[in-house]
Amino acid sequence: MLISKIIDGTGEAGETEVWLEMSKDAGDITKEKYDNLVFGYDEINRMLNGMIEKPEKFCTKRNI
Repeated sequence: MLISKIIDGTGEAGETEVWLEMSKDAGDITKEKYDNLVFGYDEINRMLNGMIEKPEKFCTKRNI
């Protein structure tokens, strides 16, 4: 169950990355702001993937 929700979160993060790129391309945010936000996105994505790879560190077996 937890892994399913985390996988949903990675999908939402991917959608956010697309919106960030569109905002940059439209001139709504600067390249510097885009790079800063994508850096944060990448960090969150790494954390989510780490949770998927080692769910036992984050929950009990029955919640996996």
